[in-house]
Amino acid sequence: MRGRGNRAVAMVVAVVLAMIPALAGCTQTVDGSAQSAAPGGPSDERSYGYADNRCGLLEDSTVAQTLGADNVVRPYSGAVCQYVLDREKAVVDVVFAWFDSGSLDRERALAGQRGAQLTDTVIERHKAFLARRDGVGVACSATAAGGGGVLSWWVQYRHQNSADPCPDAEKLLSATLQSDL
Repeated sequence: MRGRGNRAVAMVVAVVLAMIPALAGCTQTVDGSAQSAAPGGPSDERSYGYADNRCGLLEDSTVAQTLGADNVVRPYSGAVCQYVLDREKAVVDVVFAWFDSGSLDRERALAGQRGAQLTDTVIERHKAFLARRDGVGVACSATAAGGGGVLSWWVQYRHQNSADPCPDAEKLLSATLQSDL
């Protein structure tokens, strides 16, 4: 009986040793970084327009909370939604826009033609860009593909020239894209 046990162990060892080269041939290391499988954006089925008293899927209280505002007023809702926020004794203008037949490349080209400083980025795994302009108050928009078109949050700090509004625009776009999950 002892001879059979040794033969069985030897057979198992032989099989395992024979498999090692085969298993090693099945592994491969690649260079680079992971990319999103979806080249566009959120589902083409999604509507980001004004509905149920929300713009870009966000309620007014979410916009205020996201930007740390003490007060928010939405004087206009429709094709675009306009907000005026009070934050730490400063006024912040915010606009949400969703163009259901637009394209990210077209919006990027228009922002560039208007003299914006463009920065390509990825927001919530979606190709996007930031467009910053300095004028009477600094302004920045964060734009990504969505719902078969493009969606954008634009933030302007009234009468301020030193702060960067891009992180606020990016936060709002991120909140919209997260609500799409």
